[in-house]
Amino acid sequence: QVLLVFAEEDEQSSGFRWACDKAGFRCNLARTPQSALECFLDKHHDIIIIDHRHSRYFDAEALCRSIRTTKASENTVIICVVQRHTDREESSILPLISAGFTRRYVENSSRMACYNELIQLEFGQVQAQFKLRACNSLFTALEKSQEAIEITSEDHVIQYVNPAFETMMGYQIGELIEKELTEVPINEKKADFLDTINSCIKIGKEWQGMYYAKKKNGDSIQQNVKILPVIGQGGKIRHYVSISRLCNDNNKVEKTCECIQAESQTDTQTCRHKDMRKGSLDVRSTTSRGSDGSSQRRRSSMARVHSMTIEAPITKVINIINAAQESSPLPVAEALDRALEILRTTELYSPQLGTKDEDPHTSDLVGGLMTDGLRRLSGNEYILSAKQTHQVAGSLSSPISLNDIPPRITEAMENEEQWDFDIFELEAATHKRPLVYLGLKIFARFGICEFLNCSESTLRSWLQVIEANYHSSNSYHNSTHSADVLHATAYFLSKERVKQTLDPIDEVAALIAATVHDVDHPGRTNSFLCNAGSELAILYNDTAVLESHHAALAFQLTTRDGKCNIFKNMERNEYRTLRQVIIDMVLATEMTKHFEHVNKFVNSINKPLAALEENGNNGDGESIKTVLRSPENRILIKRMLIKCADISNPCRPREQCIEWAGRISEEYFAQTDEERRQGLPVVMPVFDRNTCSIPKSQLSFIDYFIIDMFDAWDAFADLPNLMEHLNNNIKYWKGLDGRNLRVLRPPP
Repeated sequence: QVLLVFAEEDEQSSGFRWACDKAGFRCNLARTPQSALECFLDKHHDIIIIDHRHSRYFDAEALCRSIRTTKASENTVIICVVQRHTDREESSILPLISAGFTRRYVENSSRMACYNELIQLEFGQVQAQFKLRACNSLFTALEKSQEAIEITSEDHVIQYVNPAFETMMGYQIGELIEKELTEVPINEKKADFLDTINSCIKIGKEWQGMYYAKKKNGDSIQQNVKILPVIGQGGKIRHYVSISRLCNDNNKVEKTCECIQAESQTDTQTCRHKDMRKGSLDVRSTTSRGSDGSSQRRRSSMARVHSMTIEAPITKVINIINAAQESSPLPVAEALDRALEILRTTELYSPQLGTKDEDPHTSDLVGGLMTDGLRRLSGNEYILSAKQTHQVAGSLSSPISLNDIPPRITEAMENEEQWDFDIFELEAATHKRPLVYLGLKIFARFGICEFLNCSESTLRSWLQVIEANYHSSNSYHNSTHSADVLHATAYFLSKERVKQTLDPIDEVAALIAATVHDVDHPGRTNSFLCNAGSELAILYNDTAVLESHHAALAFQLTTRDGKCNIFKNMERNEYRTLRQVIIDMVLATEMTKHFEHVNKFVNSINKPLAALEENGNNGDGESIKTVLRSPENRILIKRMLIKCADISNPCRPREQCIEWAGRISEEYFAQTDEERRQGLPVVMPVFDRNTCSIPKSQLSFIDYFIIDMFDAWDAFADLPNLMEHLNNNIKYWKGLDGRNLRVLRPPP
C-alpha cells in the first residue's frame, strides 16, 4: 500500500498514481498533514511519499517526524520528493534522514521514472522491512521457548537472554545485557574442556555437552547445553547462540555423563559435530557430547556471569536490625519497627514538604518535576503533533573550524572561561547556533579530539548533528540551554578540587553529557508525556522518560554515520566505560532523584571532608584523596557536577538569570495551555500565563531545589562568585514579590 501526500495535484503526483496502478499497488492520496496522519494510522501503508518541494503548503519534515512517533511506522518506508536544482551545489541529505525519511526522490514526473522508483523500493527497502517484521515472530518464539537461550557477540558480550534463561539463572535481563562473559581460571583439567569447546565453535561448528553454572544466588546447576556459532557479515562468526536446559533427573544425568565419557575422545580428535547451519535447535533431541565427565562438567570460557551472590546493602541493614530486635527491650523493638517501616519505603531521600506544602508554587514545581504525572482514565494515547516534534536544522552552509570562525562570534566567546560569560550574546551572534561554536572551543581547550582520536571535522559534524536535534522552537530547552550547561560544566571542571578528583575520561564524558543531555527535548515535562500516553512514555515505562530518550538518541545519532562518529577510533573497553559514564550523568539530570543525589553527596563527600578538616587533617593528602578518588564518590561528584550545571540559572549574573526565568516560565505556560486544550491533567496549574507570579515561582524553585544543592557544591568546589550571584538574585525576586509584581522586571 502506498500513501501519496501532495498538497496539490500536479504531474509528479499523477506520475506516482499511474505507477501505483501499473505496479498493482493500492494507493491513497492525502492533501494535508492531518489527513495524511489519520489515513496512515488507519491503513498502515508500506510506502509513504511526501512532497517536500513547496514548504508554503506544509512542513514535510515535521509531518515525517509525526509519523515516525507512531508505533505503526516502525517498518514503513518514507520517501521525500525534493526539487531538482541544477544551478547550485548538492545539499546534504542528513536533515532528511534525521527527520525520519528513508530516502529522497529528486522530482521527475516521468511515469516510468516513478514506476522504476516504486519497483526498486518494493524489491529493496520494502522487502527488507518485511523481513524485519518477521523478526517479531522469531522473538516471540524465543520469548516463549522453554529452553534458556542466550545470544552473545563475537567477543562474548551478552546481547540477549530470554525469560526462560532469566528464570533458570535468577537474573533480570537488564543485569546481563552488554556484560562480558566471565573467564574461568584455567587449570590443567579445565584447559582441555575449554579447548574442546573453542576448537569447535571457532571454526563454525556447534558444540553440545554439559557443564555446571552458578545461579545469581550461588547455587550450582548442571545444564545440557548447545552452543551454535552464527556466520554474519564478511563470512565471519558474528554471534554465538547458547541453548540450555536443566538436567534434573539424576539417572538421566548419570547416563548422559557416561555418554560424554565414551564419546569425548573421538569427538575431541575429529570434532564430529553437526554443521551449525544444518543442526537442530532442539537440545532435547540431541545426544550430549563434551569431554571428561568428572572435572570438566564445570564452567567454561563460555560459562555465565553467575558466580556472584549479590546482597543489597539495605537488605544487610534490615537483617541487622531484625537480629537486634530479638534481644531488645519492648520500647527499643518498637522503635526499630518504625525504623524498618521507613527503610522499606522507596523514597528514602525525598523530604516531606512540611509547611512548604502550603505554597502552591512549590507544590506545583515538585509535582511537575519530581513525579511521573497522573494516569489518564480514558486510555487515549497522545501523539506528538507537528508543532511538538523536533525541528532539525539544515547543515551549515560552509564548514567552520577554530581557524575561520567569524570575528563577531570570536569576540562573543572571548571570555568563555569566566563564569559571567554571556551565552545570549553568543546566541545572537550565531543566529541561535551557539552549541557548535562554543563546543568547538571548549572541546579544543580540553583536548577532546586528542583523547577520542578523532579529527576536528568529525567533531564539528557531530556538534552540528546534535545541535540540529535540539528544538529551536522551544523557549528554554533548546541548543542555547545545552551550550549554557556545557559552559557551566567546563567551568566546574576547571576548579582545583574537581581536577584533583576526576580522570581525563571523566572530563570527556562530562562535556559530552552536557552537550547531549537535553537533545530532542519536546519542551514538555515527563509528567506531561506520561499523562498524554506519548510514545516515549510508553517506550520507557513512564520512568525517566526524557532523560532515557536523550541518552539513547545521542548515541544513535553519533554512531549512525561515520562522518560524525566521534567514538569510532576508540578502543572498545574504553568506549564502553565512556558510554557508561555519559549515560549515568545524563540520567542524573532527572529530577525525581534530586534529593537522593544531593544527600548522598553531602553524606559521602562533604561530611567526611569536613571531618578531616576539623580533626586537623586538612593537609593529609592521602586521607582527602581516599575520599575523593573512590569509584563510588567519583560517580556522586560527576552526577552533582552536571546537576548543578543543568540548573545553574539562579547563580548566573542578574540579567542572564532573568532571561532564563522568562524562558522557562514561557515553556511551562505553553504546557499548561496545551494540557487544557488536550483535556489532560494540568500538572502545574500555578503556571497559568494570566495569573502566575514569576518572582514567586523562582523563589520557590530556589528555596526547594537550589540553595541546599549549591551550598553543598560550593563547599566542595569553592564557588564564591556563584553564591554571590545567587544571593543577589534572591534579593531581586523578593523585591519584586514584596511589591506584589508578577512580572520579570519592575515597570519603568
